[in-house]
Amino acid sequence: MNRPFSVYLDLVRFIAAVLVYLYHSNQRFLIEQILPASNFGHSAVIVFFVLSGFVIAFVTTTKETTLSAYSASRISRVFSVAIPALVLTIVLDSIGRELYRDIYEGYPYDQFMARIGGSLLLVNEIWLISITSFSNVPYWSICYEWWYYVAFGMVMFLPRRQGLLIVAVTMLIIGPKVILLAPIWWLGVLLYHWRAPREMSPVASWSMVLVSIVGIVLYHAWGISEIVSEWLKSLIGADLHRSLTFSKFFVADYLLGVLVFMNFAGMRNVAAAHGSVLMVVEKPVRFVANYTFTLYLLHQPLFLFWGSVVQGDPKTPWFWVTVTVLMAGSVGVVGHFTENRRQDLRQWLIRRFSRLMPATTAAGASRNV
Repeated sequence: MNRPFSVYLDLVRFIAAVLVYLYHSNQRFLIEQILPASNFGHSAVIVFFVLSGFVIAFVTTTKETTLSAYSASRISRVFSVAIPALVLTIVLDSIGRELYRDIYEGYPYDQFMARIGGSLLLVNEIWLISITSFSNVPYWSICYEWWYYVAFGMVMFLPRRQGLLIVAVTMLIIGPKVILLAPIWWLGVLLYHWRAPREMSPVASWSMVLVSIVGIVLYHAWGISEIVSEWLKSLIGADLHRSLTFSKFFVADYLLGVLVFMNFAGMRNVAAAHGSVLMVVEKPVRFVANYTFTLYLLHQPLFLFWGSVVQGDPKTPWFWVTVTVLMAGSVGVVGHFTENRRQDLRQWLIRRFSRLMPATTAAGASRNV
């Protein structure tokens, strides 16, 4: 992966996390006016999925070439933030509810064992069940992505037939909601391994970028996601449609995933040829990217908590701005001790896994069919 394109992906990742924050913080107790760019939350998660598949394909080809290294990296990446996020969500919700209970209306605060257990095992979204992790609504996507990591690892590092069998059994247990969005994640894997997009001409690459941008703008301007979701509801019924929760937009999500695929495919070549602009902003982009996962996984409980503490006036933007600054500062503090320290956990896990797991490489597994 060329460095300018890597910077571009980090920039996209951070912007997507900010868009998710705008989507969730667009609440009238914080600000009476509708926030700009606040209706792209679900779309931003689709961007995350494509990007994640691409990055995982890259690291398993270049860095995480053994099952032990891959497992240690994925576990440390997810749980270094997920466990602190779960603990902090419970603590922040408990305090916030005492200070300003009204803003927590609609967020669950019961069945602690089910919510904690589901969140720790990342099974909140199995089959047609949806267990919200208290006020931390964005937690749902990591309960999808984790199982994509597991499936990819089984296919890459185990003998092919054994890996596919385990994946099939795992997906049978996890159920349809996670499976429905899996093709979007695998689009990122396809993008990394498919040689044809890398051999496109400069004109074709720029065309892919421009078409993808226009397509994404029109996708949202025309409300494609909502239109297609309503069509799906008419086919499967309101009850099943509602039970799909975050997967009920999957048909339109496939289209958006293809547009994101096109954007990344074109930008990889454009960045390689004209990456000087991206390299100018490399340091600040890398810095904020180091806190993206923490921002994504903690922003909702944090802004609700700080909203309950500040209790400002939503008629002016300053209440939202104050809460946003406090939220960002909190992300910086938490991320310093979690996301930015995950390498320590990774090294500890590698030492232990290397004694338990066979030294199976991705290439070795692919030959052992």
